[in-house]
Amino acid sequence: MKYWLLKSEPNAWSWNDQVKAGPSMWDGVRNYQARNNLKKMKKNDLCFFYHSVTEKKIIGIVQVTKEFYSDPTDKSGKFVVVDVKSKFELKKPVSLEEIKLNKKLSQIALVKQSRLSVMPISKTEWLEIIKISKN
Repeated sequence: MKYWLLKSEPNAWSWNDQVKAGPSMWDGVRNYQARNNLKKMKKNDLCFFYHSVTEKKIIGIVQVTKEFYSDPTDKSGKFVVVDVKSKFELKKPVSLEEIKLNKKLSQIALVKQSRLSVMPISKTEWLEIIKISKN
């Protein structure tokens, strides 16, 4: 199993939208590196659901339910989607500020490549963020 972080602007697609929708398509990615990350996702991989722009915090966890396929919203045919479903909301959201202040997370892509919308998370980083969310 691998771990990921998916970013979404809460005014476009929020955690509450994801929960209400059930299993749904993660679409709209128009960055090649993010697309390549979507292509690497496997069924049952876990992803942090991150509210970007206004909130800048990890809200919950989603699970990949269907591996990549062509994004029906992309007329060029170059981009892909995966399907995800909500697993659970974090007891305490984890802010970008908390992540930046944690030395164990200094190499996380969220800090190093702040504009990337789909990024891998190492198991060590995943466990550290889960730990923060429980405090």
